[in-house]
Amino acid sequence: MGGRRGARLLDAAVVVAGGVGLSLLVALVGLPSPALFGGLLAGLVRALAGRTAVRLPERVTIAGQAVIGVAIGAVVEVGTLRAVAADWLPVLSVTVATLALSLLAGAAFRLHRGISPVTGAFAMVAGGASGIVAMARDLGADERMVAVLQYLRVLLIVLLMPVAATTVYGASAGSGGPADPDGPGWAAGLAFTAGCALVGLVVGRLVRMPVAALLGPLTAAAVADLTGLSRGAQVPGLVESAAFLVIGLQVGLSFTRDSLRVIGRALPSALALMAALVLACAGLGALLAGVTGASALEGYLATTPGGLYAVLATARDAGADTTFVLAVQMLRLFVMLFSAPLIARWLRRSSRGDAGT
Repeated sequence: MGGRRGARLLDAAVVVAGGVGLSLLVALVGLPSPALFGGLLAGLVRALAGRTAVRLPERVTIAGQAVIGVAIGAVVEVGTLRAVAADWLPVLSVTVATLALSLLAGAAFRLHRGISPVTGAFAMVAGGASGIVAMARDLGADERMVAVLQYLRVLLIVLLMPVAATTVYGASAGSGGPADPDGPGWAAGLAFTAGCALVGLVVGRLVRMPVAALLGPLTAAAVADLTGLSRGAQVPGLVESAAFLVIGLQVGLSFTRDSLRVIGRALPSALALMAALVLACAGLGALLAGVTGASALEGYLATTPGGLYAVLATARDAGADTTFVLAVQMLRLFVMLFSAPLIARWLRRSSRGDAGT
């Protein structure tokens, strides 16, 4: 009995170590969310090569979701809300239009064999990739398909955005302001993370919030940030990376050879839909710029469907209005994440209704 337990612990240690090593390699290449990609790749290799299945403990997965929720909520600032309030109608209209485009793309994607309505919708949701992937399984979607396609879209955006910003919108590097100063320190960040995660989990479950492990801590962190209780604290980088590693391992370990074949068959149509979605969002950005008086570059960056940190870095480097860009991006992020449970419920009911007719 002890030998089996030791073998399982060794197996888990090897997978985690592999995830850490691959994360470092992915970071060297410069890809977004290296910890998530590294964990996904390590879990995928173990799932396909091993004879027995490995699953992460539920408590570990919940902790990973909670930390990601705190990290997302901590981005909210008063200046962001003011920027939204100044042009709330066009910003909200663009956000709703983006959500509608995502659902249309998801509806088209579900026509592919083996794709459920919920999986199709969340694979194509424009923005909030880390949150959508973290909650995909809880909402009844195929987390493997959602993870691969969400981060494939992010990767394409991150690679193409600097080119588009420079060649199409005339952005020039090096004209932005300095980066924001560091927060109050690692210890304060750790306390902030633990406190928001615990309070968010407890309150989220008490009020029966959907996907409480993610949305509860997200809400708690946003409230703490807006009220000044956080004092500028952020989730420590190593803790955030560990959370992304956990989610990546969870997704990677759930792969099978059959699921890989389904994803492979769906990739061509998924890429075509992603390209159409990116172009449509760029069109919404042009409309937003025309109505609000923002520059064409600011409209494009504000409506880019993913790659938030790369978007903000590009905006800062090009001297664009970073607060406006962040405001539109954050509003869409929150709308996507908080509407996801409602959308999943509606899609499941619709599919059951279609099956019964």
